[in-house]
Amino acid sequence: MAELVFLKLGGSLITDKARPYTPRLDKLADLASQIASAVDEASQGSTPTLSLILGHGSGSFGHTAAEKHRTREGVVNAEGWRGFAEVWHQASKLNRYVMEALHGAGLPALAFPASACVTACDGRVSNWETGPLRAALSAGLLPVVYGDVVFDIVRDGTILSTEDLFAYLALQLHPKRILLAGLEAGVWGDYPLRQRLIGHISPGSFAAVRAGIGAAAGADVTGGMVGKVEQMLKLIQAIPDLQVRIFSGEEPNAIVRVLQKEELGTSLTADGC
Repeated sequence: MAELVFLKLGGSLITDKARPYTPRLDKLADLASQIASAVDEASQGSTPTLSLILGHGSGSFGHTAAEKHRTREGVVNAEGWRGFAEVWHQASKLNRYVMEALHGAGLPALAFPASACVTACDGRVSNWETGPLRAALSAGLLPVVYGDVVFDIVRDGTILSTEDLFAYLALQLHPKRILLAGLEAGVWGDYPLRQRLIGHISPGSFAAVRAGIGAAAGADVTGGMVGKVEQMLKLIQAIPDLQVRIFSGEEPNAIVRVLQKEELGTSLTADGC
């Protein structure tokens, strides 16, 4: 049976977060090529060994617009709804760049925008008809999700990050691994000095290192690194055999290496190993 893996390409990796609305097109092409190589290698035997759901962040596209309009907090008036639509436009614009790169690499990728199929309750997924996504997986296609605006029964409108979407899908689909590729080598214990990389974090060890992890560089309305780690550890407590890895997509061939279980960056697991 193929191993189900969730892989996220972070917004900091695929865009220039210091320059609004700026994709890293060469990097996107390289990442797509690496994914295609890993998928192809995993399918060489009589039975495929890898089933993949891809996610990507919004980087300097969605986060820039979201920070301006404070969309994550909710929508309260007509101007807020205009901001909601602007965040949607920018997030979907970046998604089109990602999809072009994936199709250019020969991957049978299909986008599943959260704005079209997910509703939320106070910033959390409350309803998602996952049947089409499951069918895409069964057909050997590559489903792609990404941070997006959604309608919310408490906030009227909000933003769900890729990690929010992964967390919900993980409880439904039970992946073996969640891999989060960004710019940073992993989780730093002394950010922004970047002299002490944390090799492993568990729910029990997180409190001791939390203060040194720090915030995100550039616009990020969904919690930065601390938020990612907290959310993934909470998910691990719900799915104790889940393994999460946070690593740098800038290292040569990093996507292929991590998909093949090389231990780059920082691992998050239920135990203290």
